[in-house]
Amino acid sequence: MIDPEHIAISKSKGLKIDWKDQHHSEYSLAYLRDECPCATCTGAHGTEPQKTNYAAPANPFQMYKPVLKMLEVEEVGHYAIRIAWSDGHGSGIYSFDHLRKICPCPECKAARD
Repeated sequence: MIDPEHIAISKSKGLKIDWKDQHHSEYSLAYLRDECPCATCTGAHGTEPQKTNYAAPANPFQMYKPVLKMLEVEEVGHYAIRIAWSDGHGSGIYSFDHLRKICPCPECKAARD
């Protein structure tokens, strides 16, 4: 596991993480919410996944779309953060391992594909 050296939190924009191995990750709010690792969102325990699609292009005919925000971010042990979202969701624990695995930078994305 590679630990973060510094985490910058913007409740209206997302997270920026500087990792101890000199890697840098930036996560938008929509991407983080869509990548929630909780049992409800992933369909753990044999349930239907309840994935969100905030990162999808906006529907030009949609009259109103609520703004997604982080209401609260708290550290969980020394291995993760929990985010409470403005859409009422708050059970996802984003481990540092998970955040590194879903890093959206071009280098990490190419390695996953």
